[in-house]
Amino acid sequence: MEHGSENKVIAMGSGTGRRISNELRAYWEGLRKGRAVPPRSEVNPRGIERALEFSFILERVAPGMGRFRLAGMHLNDLMGMEVRGMPLSALFAPAGRKRIAEITEAVFSDPAIAEVELCAETSIGKPEMMARLLILPLTSDFGDVSRALGCFVAEGEIGRTPRRFEVTGVRMSAIASQAPPLAMDPAPLNPDARGLCESQTAYERAPSSAPNAPKSPGEHLSEMTPEERRAMFRVVRTPS
Repeated sequence: MEHGSENKVIAMGSGTGRRISNELRAYWEGLRKGRAVPPRSEVNPRGIERALEFSFILERVAPGMGRFRLAGMHLNDLMGMEVRGMPLSALFAPAGRKRIAEITEAVFSDPAIAEVELCAETSIGKPEMMARLLILPLTSDFGDVSRALGCFVAEGEIGRTPRRFEVTGVRMSAIASQAPPLAMDPAPLNPDARGLCESQTAYERAPSSAPNAPKSPGEHLSEMTPEERRAMFRVVRTPS
């Protein structure tokens, strides 16, 4: 059954979807704090006020299936009904559901970041619409990656609802490791550099005079004063 939408128009400009998704991703990156994936418990609606209407929280309920736990009003407008509790695939045409299931599963299992370009099915009373979907993985209270933060931004006249979409482009991004960078080889000494008021020549020594090179016993003795050489010996008295 189709529901009326009062011909609501989402006239936001071609860059709005990208701007909102960039803001949401920046917020997600800020939550990481050195971790690969941030926890769901740290997501605060106050931190995403400008994207809140388009945002959602997904819960992984089966392989390839994410269910809306929370969703902004924009998603309700597109479907003409409350979407909380529904699967993400409900926003997609049957031909696109297998693809969105693969994308959703990759977000949870890899984990990875998904950016998806979409277009709406068209028919009488359903004009063209373009949309942008972003899905960012989150951990649950148990530490497993089974939650996701995302946004869905469609532009154009909604017309008759529900509106369903097809996938036209996908970009999956691996999540960078948070391991500290490896130590790099020191850069060559700048000829004009000065260290502790010494010139470069102070660091250029022949291998035989390198400070850590081992010295022969003769070299050690020749560099010692008579007093230092005498201190090396001790008188051993034998019992009478």
